[in-house]
Amino acid sequence: MTHDLAAVGIDRFDETVYRALLARHAAAPADLAAELDCSADRVGRALARLHDRGLVGRMAGTRRRYAAIEPQHAVETLVRARTAELDRVRVASAELSRLFAATQHGDAEAVEIIQGSEALGRWFVRLQQEAREEVRTLDRPPYALTTSNPVEESALGKGVSYRVVYAPEALEWPGVLDDIRHLVARGEQARVLPGLRAKIAIADRRIALMPLSLDLTDVRAAVIHRSALLDALVDYWQLCWQQATPLNAPADDPLSQEDRLMLSLLVGGLKDEAIARQLGWSIRTMRRRMSRLHELLGVTNRFQAGVAATRRGWI
Repeated sequence: MTHDLAAVGIDRFDETVYRALLARHAAAPADLAAELDCSADRVGRALARLHDRGLVGRMAGTRRRYAAIEPQHAVETLVRARTAELDRVRVASAELSRLFAATQHGDAEAVEIIQGSEALGRWFVRLQQEAREEVRTLDRPPYALTTSNPVEESALGKGVSYRVVYAPEALEWPGVLDDIRHLVARGEQARVLPGLRAKIAIADRRIALMPLSLDLTDVRAAVIHRSALLDALVDYWQLCWQQATPLNAPADDPLSQEDRLMLSLLVGGLKDEAIARQLGWSIRTMRRRMSRLHELLGVTNRFQAGVAATRRGWI
């Protein structure tokens, strides 16, 4: 059987289930399981994934049944989302090309290499202590010494602006989300961006600190002073910031703080289990509240919920 939907992130088995449902229009997992010669649980999981991607809808009633959504509209939505992702990659590649070019044209003397987790930690503290206006960071695991940043709260109290883009993986580390919420309450602007591969800290567009790898057995980092290379890093940070989803939202929307945070984590790429764990909910509670948000937003899946909430300025 052909695998035509691979380009929009649908795996072969899920596409097989989708095609079988299209032939019936509506069916329960057990109905399709008999036809596909596999377990109803496996088909049910595939239908849940297709539901999350906007290709099928859950029918009303106590029995779990699904109906196919008109393919041209549903698939086109996935195509637009994937096109937007590729456009972001294209823009990022241009910025990274600038980063590469900067290292080829006389900026090598602007880079200082440090080694060891203790040296990296000292430089991160120094960078923040010397900042007078702003600190911008891209944050993701792993963490060499600690996940907390005690220097930041002090700097915020002195009027230094902090803007941080977090990888979803960071929010899954124990205690990190609570730390972020504490810092946001004190003035940090926080956003989340899936696919974040670099860790960077920039102070006042004057100096940057960037680990050269994520291997904690060989900790090395670059201290980057004023140069074209630093300018390229600032531009790359700005690109990430523009594409990221805010973790704090306006107070004039009808959502509770926890609902806004749930939406932000969802759009940021966290799975149901990770979101429930971070918010201290059961999976059932998390999905019940997500279902209520679907009704409030007039949507049927999490992708549409993220789009609708963003358009309304809720996240």
